[in-house]
Order: sequence, then structure tokens, then C-alpha cells
Amino acid sequence: MSDQNTTTDADDRRFSALHARPGKIVAVHLSYASRADQRGRRPAAPSYFFKPSSSVAASGGVIERPAGTELLAFEGEIALVIGTPARRVPADHAWEHVAWVTASNDFGLYDLRAADKGSNVRSKGGDGYTPLGPSLIDARAVDPAALRLRTWVNGNPVQEDTTAGLIFPLAQFVADLSQHFTLEPGDVILTGTPAGSSVVVPGDVVEVEVDFPATGASSGRLVTTVAQGGGPGFDASLGSLPAVDDLQRAEAWGSPDLVPAASAGSAGIDPSAAPTTAAAAGGANRPGLSPALRAKLQAAPVAGLSQQLRKRGLNNVTIDGVRPLHPSAKLVGTARTLRFVPGREDLFQSHGGGYNAQKRAFDAVGDGEVIVIEARGETGSGTLGDVLAIRAHARRAAGIVTDGGVRDLDAVTAVGIPVYTSGAHPAVLGRKHVPWDTDVTIGCGGTTVQPGDVIVGDADGVIVIPPTLAEEVADAALVQEEEDAWVAAQVAAGNPVDGLFPMNAEWRARYDAWRAAK
Repeated sequence: MSDQNTTTDADDRRFSALHARPGKIVAVHLSYASRADQRGRRPAAPSYFFKPSSSVAASGGVIERPAGTELLAFEGEIALVIGTPARRVPADHAWEHVAWVTASNDFGLYDLRAADKGSNVRSKGGDGYTPLGPSLIDARAVDPAALRLRTWVNGNPVQEDTTAGLIFPLAQFVADLSQHFTLEPGDVILTGTPAGSSVVVPGDVVEVEVDFPATGASSGRLVTTVAQGGGPGFDASLGSLPAVDDLQRAEAWGSPDLVPAASAGSAGIDPSAAPTTAAAAGGANRPGLSPALRAKLQAAPVAGLSQQLRKRGLNNVTIDGVRPLHPSAKLVGTARTLRFVPGREDLFQSHGGGYNAQKRAFDAVGDGEVIVIEARGETGSGTLGDVLAIRAHARRAAGIVTDGGVRDLDAVTAVGIPVYTSGAHPAVLGRKHVPWDTDVTIGCGGTTVQPGDVIVGDADGVIVIPPTLAEEVADAALVQEEEDAWVAAQVAAGNPVDGLFPMNAEWRARYDAWRAAK
């Protein structure tokens, strides 16, 4: 058999910057402080994922955005190339095992991110999704704490940071990974991206450069052009289809404020045909409260709202057994729901890890929304802690209501976001719960809550108002509150409650006259 048409790795242009095909590519999830601040979460330790070597591309290449997708995002990164085997090396000697530094672009397709459940196999493993190069910088000739990373899109600067802005030093990635497996010569570590990563569309040109300003050593500009992919797209009979929602758009563009009003259309996709997830259909795109209605609900006490709902035949509308961490803070918002099922080891293994329902809910909650958690009244473990409270607060959520426990109670209280809970517990979620679903109808504190229901809480408790009744009951509650205040003033003036509370015809006439004069 002839081998004259066989291409070796050494001849493969994709690996021209590295001189050989890497055995493995390990990428860091979140590493720069600027990116952590943008995402509203800061990791205590590095976390990683693998990318296939078939995703490597050379400078000057083309990356295709697959048909039927909209959220292809660039991530300029510093890549480390291992020179000598590293196994269980200490941090102070780890850099000795790095031979070269170069530029990389950790492209990702956010349309497939939710389906990957944290693995990033499909969302970041596509052909051409890891451009590297074009030149290597000798790692021995640079200070790893003083490297600079810059990215341009269509000639405009979009990212700039230095390794001084890393949460973890570069050498720590090498030392940490070497605890778990051998890093071999040619292996590549992608060290994470700073703030500024965003979506690119066909026709855009992305350039990434890593340099050491002290000497001028540079990788040169790594150039990638985005093109529209052809073909029929993905086959639903074989696996997951692309799907986007408000969360994925916000993460891909960088933050909710950066998402264009018609992001799907701007990417060449008919928004009416763009795929959506259950979360988007279930609540992410639901309109929130108007400023006027929100102001009325802020002024109306929960007791008054409860009274008005009872007059309209709705008695089972309170979330019972929960108490506020901030009794003086009013809670008003629309519900985004999160459902936990009873803990079971096999189900927690399949649903509790990675980008689970709990994490998705806190990443998806929007301005003025309330995360309502079904924990079945089980307080034997936490249903959230300080990190998730910080995330909800960063996304400007109105508050959190759980009929389960809260972990790190003092830290959660210190975040300042209104939280209602059945109590504190030090145990983690998996002791009693499995995060199961989001934006579905749930039971919380003995009542039913649907995505979009209006949630109001004060020191008396939390009430659930059907959206169609919110304006009506708010107006009625405010009228009743004014009446109750007048009655209280009459009692304070020395009048007996008999005939005044409730008012008889004589007192009603006096009240009506006072109100008309007012």
C-alpha cells in the first residue's frame, strides 16, 4: 500500500507553530480577575477542561460558525507549551517545565454550551476552535508574571490584560495539573481569558498577541477569520441541537447589558426561528413588572395583599415557614423557579455536578426577578451559599426564596440581597437534594409557584400573586392601607374600636368625607 499521499503531523499546517501535534490540550475555566468580576463569581481553585488536538489551527486560518447557530465567541489567551515531563512538581519549580509561550484563541459555540453540561466537548472542541501561534516565545526569557495579552476584532482592540491580573499564577496551573497526570512535552495549557471576550460573526477577523513588553519578545498576531458554515446543520436524531437563551447570550456577549436588542438577527438568523431552551420558553423572556406596578407593590404590605387575594377567593398563596434574613428589606419581583428533588446518590452523580440546574438558575436570573426554590421544606442541608447569593446580587436579582436551608448564613446575609429561608444548615446541597429543573411550576412552602408569578415579601412573610391580578390587588391593598391608617389614628385619639373596626355606617360616612376632602 502506497503512503505517498499520507500527511504526517510534522507536515500538517495546523501544528506549524508547535512543530508537532500536542498530546493533550488542557484549558482553564476562569482565571483572570477582570473576567471573574464580569461573571460575578471568583473560583477558590483552578478548574479545567480538555480540548481535542483536532481543534488546533494555524494563524491565517478560517473558523466556521455552524449553520443554525448564533453565539460563536472568541477568547484571547496565553498558551503554555510543555518542554519536559512534569509529574507532581512543586509550584516553585513548575515554570522550569514550560518551554514556550504563545498566543491562542479558545473559541466557543455557546449554542451548545448547555447541552455539554460543563464538559465543553462540543461547544469548544470543533475543528479550528483552538488557533495557536504564530511564533513561540522562549519561556526561559520572560517573567511569567509580566506577560501581556491583547485581542483585536476587525482591527479594534477588545481585550488587554497582563498576567499580573491572574487570580492564579501561571506556574500554579502546571503544578496543579501535574498532581493528577503527567504533562508531556508538546502538551498545551490554555490559561484562560480576561474580560472583553464576545461574539463574532461571519466576516469578522480576530487577532491575538502575547508579548513580554520588557524585551519586546512577541508571539506575533494570531489571525483567524470567521466564515459561515454550510450544510444542513445538526441532526436531531444523533444528538443535542444548538439552543440559546438569555443566559447563554449574556455569557457569550460578556454581560446582559452588552447583548444587542436583536442578537439573533444580527448574526444572520431569523429570531423567530432561532432555537431556544426550555428556560427561555419558560420564563427568561417574560416581561417584568412595570416601574409603576413595582412601586405600588413596594408600598403595599404583604398582609394587605393577602387580604385582597382572600377576598378574591385565593387563600393558599403564602410561602409558609420562611423568614427573612433582612426583615426591614421589602422583596418585590417576578419568579424564576428552581426545583430540587430528594437526594439520591445515583441521581446526584448524573445531575448534581457540572453546570447543573442550580448553577443555571443563578446564572440566568435577571434584573428584578426572584429565584424561588422548591426544597420540599427540607432544611437538612443548604440550598444556596454565599457564592450563589453574590451571583444573584451581581445579576441584580430582587431576591431569593427557599423553603430549604441556607449555608454560610452570615456570609449570605452580608451580601445584602433579600433572602427568605426556612433556616440555616452547614451541609452542602448533595446531602438532601438533587438540582433537577428550572423555570417549571414548583411547590414552595406549601403553595404553588409558576415562572412569572409576582413575589412580594416583608417581615410578615412571602406571598405569591397571579400576574393578571397584581395591579388590581395592589391598588386595593393601598386603598385598604390608607383606610386602616385612618382607623388607627382614630383609635389613637381615644375612640373605642366598637363600630370603628370594622367601620359601621356612621364611621364609614366620616371616613368617606375625610377622604373626599383629602
